[in-house]
Amino acid sequence: MRAVNIFHLGIKELRSLLRDPMMIVLIVYAFSVSIYTAATAMPDTLHKAPIAIVDEDRSQLSTRIVDAFYPPYFTTPVLITQDEMDARMDAGLDTFALDIPPGFQRDVLAGRSPAIQLNVDATRMSQAFTGNSYIHSIIGSEVITFLQGYRPNTTPAVDLALRARFNPELNKSWFGGVMELISTITMLSIVLTGAALLREREHGTVEHLLVMPVTPFEIMAAKVWAMALVVLAASTCSLFIVVKGALAIPIVGSSPLFLAGAALQLFATTSLGIFLGTIARSMPQFGLLLMLVLLPLQILSGAVTPRESMPEFVQFVMMAAPNTHFVKLAQAILYRGAGFEVVWPQFVALALIGSILFALSLARFRKTISTMA
Repeated sequence: MRAVNIFHLGIKELRSLLRDPMMIVLIVYAFSVSIYTAATAMPDTLHKAPIAIVDEDRSQLSTRIVDAFYPPYFTTPVLITQDEMDARMDAGLDTFALDIPPGFQRDVLAGRSPAIQLNVDATRMSQAFTGNSYIHSIIGSEVITFLQGYRPNTTPAVDLALRARFNPELNKSWFGGVMELISTITMLSIVLTGAALLREREHGTVEHLLVMPVTPFEIMAAKVWAMALVVLAASTCSLFIVVKGALAIPIVGSSPLFLAGAALQLFATTSLGIFLGTIARSMPQFGLLLMLVLLPLQILSGAVTPRESMPEFVQFVMMAAPNTHFVKLAQAILYRGAGFEVVWPQFVALALIGSILFALSLARFRKTISTMA
C-alpha cells in the first residue's frame, strides 16, 4: 500500500509540474540553450577577439605579422590609420590595437630590437589578459621565422612532442558542454523539489495531504522520485541531442553508466532540495538559499577549476558534497571511458551522502509538518 501511495503522489507531482509553464520553460532552456551557449560562447577564453593593426612599415615582416592573426582566436585584422586607433577603441570596436612603427623590418635585421605598441581594452578583462600573451607569442614566432631566412638556422636543444589524451584537439567546448550538463542536473533537481514543496505550502495543499492516510515519508519519497525522473529524462535527451548531436562532443564512456551515477546524484540533490524547502518560507527565501548552496557546490566541486589547485581544507570539506563525487565520476566515464571498476568509490560515496541527506530532510520535513498540524 505504501508503494502505491508513493506512486500516485508522484504522479500528482508530475501533473502539478505540467501545469507550471514557467518551470517547463526553465527545464527546456537549461538542458538545451544553456548547455549549448556555455560550450560555444565561453567569455573566459580568447575567441574571435577584434583586433586592428596600424601598419606604418608596409614591409614583408609587417605583412607576415598582419597575416598571422586569424580566427578562431582573433577576427580578421582591420587595417587602420594611427588617427583612427584611439577613436575605435573608445567606441569599443577593437579589443586590441597594434601599431607597427616605420622602419620596423630594417631595425629587426640590424639587431636594434625595435618596439611595437599594443593598445588593449582592459575592460574586457579575461580576453585582454589572455590575448596579450597570445599576441606576444605570435609576433615573436613570426619575427623568429622571418629571421631564419637571413641568419643561420639553429636547431633547438630539446624538441617537445605533445600528446594530448582524451581531448586531442584541445577543444574547450568539449569540457564546457559536459560540465554545464553536470551543473544543470544539480541545479534543476534542487530547484524543482524545493519549489514543489513551497508551491504546496503556498497553495494550501499540504493541509489536504495531512488529512489523508499518507505518511511524511511517502510524501517526500514521491517528490524525490518524480522530480528526479524529470531531470534524469531531460539530462538523457540533452546528452544525446545537445552534447552528442549539436555540439558533436565525443563521449567515449558508457552513457548508461553515467546516467546511473546521475540517478544517485539526483537522489542526493533532490533530498537537499526538500531540506532547503523546509527551511525557506517563501520562494524569494528559497532563491536566496539557492545562491548560498549552489555556488559553492558548483565552483568548489572541480567542475570549474581542478580540486588540486584548491586549499587542502576546502578539498577535505567538499568531500562531503555530492557534486564532488559526481564530477569525478562524470569526467572519468565521459572523458576517459572508465568502467564501473574505476568509479565504484564515487557510486558508494553518492549513495552514502544521498542516504544521509534523505534522512536529515525527512526528519526536518516531519518536524515542519507537525508544526503545521
